[in-house]
Amino acid sequence: MSADPTDVVTAFCAAWGDGDIEAILAFFTTDAVYHNIPMAPVTGVDDIRGLIAGFTAGVDKIEFRVTHIAANGNVVMTERVDAFITAAKTIELPVMGVFEVTDDGKVAAWRDYFDLNQFMLQMTPS
Repeated sequence: MSADPTDVVTAFCAAWGDGDIEAILAFFTTDAVYHNIPMAPVTGVDDIRGLIAGFTAGVDKIEFRVTHIAANGNVVMTERVDAFITAAKTIELPVMGVFEVTDDGKVAAWRDYFDLNQFMLQMTPS
């Protein structure tokens, strides 16, 4: 029996709120590709771990707030607001995500599209 791609992506997005990086990484195939556009793509769980560690450093909590989700076969698209929460501030970033899910419920590819400048402006102290 194959896993429902929408359920996989919904669970993946919810897992971010728990803050368990290993649980998040368990969603990926060993050779998964993560392209956090406009940055360069990375391949494999170890490189994905490194990229995630880079943008989660100093963050107390991350929430992926899914506002819309749609699927066509094994491809799932999300419209989300990703919230990066620290004691000092919360940065909220609108994101469009595309996930390719395997029949056994693993994420083989993940592409996020967002405005890097919007993120950087929120990082600047007021």
